[in-house]
Amino acid sequence: MSTLLDAVRAGFYAQKQINSRSRLIAWSHRGRFATGLRLAREVGGARTLDYGCGDGTFLGLLMNGQPAPRIAVGAELTPTIVADCRERFKAQQGLHFVLVDDLDRPAHQGAYDAVYCMEVLEHVIDPVAMLGTFNRLLAPGGTLVISVPIETGIPVVVKQIVRRIAGWRGVGHYPGTTGYTLGELLRSVFARSTQHITRPVITGEDGSTFYDHKGFNWRVLRALVGAEFDVVRESTSPVEWLGPQLGTQRWLIARKRGISSEALRSGGDESQERVA
Repeated sequence: MSTLLDAVRAGFYAQKQINSRSRLIAWSHRGRFATGLRLAREVGGARTLDYGCGDGTFLGLLMNGQPAPRIAVGAELTPTIVADCRERFKAQQGLHFVLVDDLDRPAHQGAYDAVYCMEVLEHVIDPVAMLGTFNRLLAPGGTLVISVPIETGIPVVVKQIVRRIAGWRGVGHYPGTTGYTLGELLRSVFARSTQHITRPVITGEDGSTFYDHKGFNWRVLRALVGAEFDVVRESTSPVEWLGPQLGTQRWLIARKRGISSEALRSGGDESQERVA
């Protein structure tokens, strides 16, 4: 790859999302990454982890700007995805990719100033356990940045229509989506802070279980995050002022409870070496 941006453009998610043939899908995903990068500039931190990094688009864009973290680590479940990221980004100093299981090693515990988890937690069967993992990976006072889709209110109706059309056209990652009954759709439109419909559990070819988007309620997740972290800010993409009533993604910025990262700056270099 001749440049870092070339490596980003070659990613399989980038081709189907931010470079989608559907202008609406491309606009939504570009807005999501723009919001993530803006928040990352505000959060800062020398050591950054993207949990569920996909094809590395976010970290590639983050390392292409200034200020960039000194060390950025992307974690994924699938060895082939990790291998692809390592190959495409091999020329970028300070950018590493590991399997999610590798994060259990002592070198990663308390090692990160910022952990990002974007468009992942809506699929997780046990989000409480994953939030506990993020707490262990973060340094004291570190920041957790989460984005999840808004699947309630007016957005769920719009998204179901867009997904159906995109699926019919063979565009993006939308070959289909779990359908709603009329009653389920109405309960989703008027959902509040409790789980409003039963979420179907999907079993993958490898036997793993996960949720699709159906029935996800970002307010329920917010309560879980607030029980583990201090939620200091919320945001919406692709356009901030749309709010969760009309936006497509909701962002939660939360801080690990404990002493601040600034108080640990003298020990920062040692932690950077541990995760390198």
